[in-house]
Amino acid sequence: MFHVFCAAMGGFSDNIWLNVFFVLAGVVLVLWGADRLTEGAVSLAERMKVSQMVIGLTIVAMGTSMPEFCVSLVSALKGTPDLAVGNVVGSNIFNTLLIVGVAALVLPITILKTTVRKDIPFAVLASAALFLLCLDGNISRVDAGFLLILFFFFMGYTLFTAKSGDVPAAEEKKPMKPLVAAMWLLVGLLCLVFGSNLFVDGATTVAKTMGVSDAIIGLTIVAGGTSLPELATSVVAARKGNSGIAIGNVLGSNVFNILFILGVTGVISPMNIQGIGTVDLTVLFGSMVLMWLLSFTKYTISRIEGTLMASCYMAYMTYLIIQVMK
Repeated sequence: MFHVFCAAMGGFSDNIWLNVFFVLAGVVLVLWGADRLTEGAVSLAERMKVSQMVIGLTIVAMGTSMPEFCVSLVSALKGTPDLAVGNVVGSNIFNTLLIVGVAALVLPITILKTTVRKDIPFAVLASAALFLLCLDGNISRVDAGFLLILFFFFMGYTLFTAKSGDVPAAEEKKPMKPLVAAMWLLVGLLCLVFGSNLFVDGATTVAKTMGVSDAIIGLTIVAGGTSLPELATSVVAARKGNSGIAIGNVLGSNVFNILFILGVTGVISPMNIQGIGTVDLTVLFGSMVLMWLLSFTKYTISRIEGTLMASCYMAYMTYLIIQVMK
C-alpha cells in the first residue's frame, strides 16, 4: 500500500511551467508545515517532560525523513539504486553542511554536552558504516540488516536515556493541549511530505529533460528537495530559539536516512551502486566530522562556523556541476 501511494505521487506532466508551479507550491507547503510542526513538537516535549533534543532525534527526524524514505524505496524497487543511495548521501550532506550552516546564520546553535558526547558520534559512526559498506559497490541484504540493527540500537538507547534534565525552562505562554499539539505535528508532517514531493517531481522532470544522470539528480535535486522539510524545520526552530529541535532534527534525520532507509531498502532490494563515488562518500563522512569538531567550540555553532559549513556545501555543489559539464 505504501509503495502504491509513493508511486502515485510521481508522474507529473512534462510541461515546464506546470512543473515550476509544482516547485513553488511545494516550497510554500513545506515552509508552512515546518512552522506547524515546530510548534507541535516543542509543546509535546514540554508536556512529556523530555528534552527538545529527544523529540528532534525521534518524532521530528523520522517525520521529516519520510520524503527520503519514499523516494529511496520506490527508486530501489524500480531498479534505480543510484537514485536511492544518491538521495540519502546527498540529503545527509545537505543536512549537515547547508541546514546546520543556514540555521547557525539565523541564530547561533547551542549544543548540549550530551549531544556532543553521544548523538553526534553515533551519526559519525553511521556515516562511517555507509562509507565502508559502499566500498565494494554493493549494499547486500546482510549489509542492510546490519544497518537496521544499528538503527534499532540507536533508537532504543535514545529513548532509554531520555530524561527531563535537559528540558528548558518553561515559557510564560501555556503549552498547547496534547491533542492540539499532536494535530499540528501531524498536519505539519503531511504538508512537509506532500510539499517536498511536489518540489522533487517538478525539479526532477526538468533535470531529466536536460539529460542529467540518476546519480547526479539523486545527489542534488532529489536530495535537496527531500531535505526541504529538515531545512525548513531546523531554520524555523533556530529562529524561535529551539536549538534542540534544530540540531536534533538534523542528527536524527541523518541516522534515520542511513540506517533505516537504506536498511529497509536494501533488505527489500539489494543495491548495486555505480554512480556514487569515493568523493561523495568522503564528503558525507567529512561533513559529520567537521560538525563534530565545530561543536566543541564553546558547545555552540557560531555564525562564522555556519558560514564555513555552508561554503563547504557550495564547494561540493560546484564540484558536482563541473562533473556534469565534463
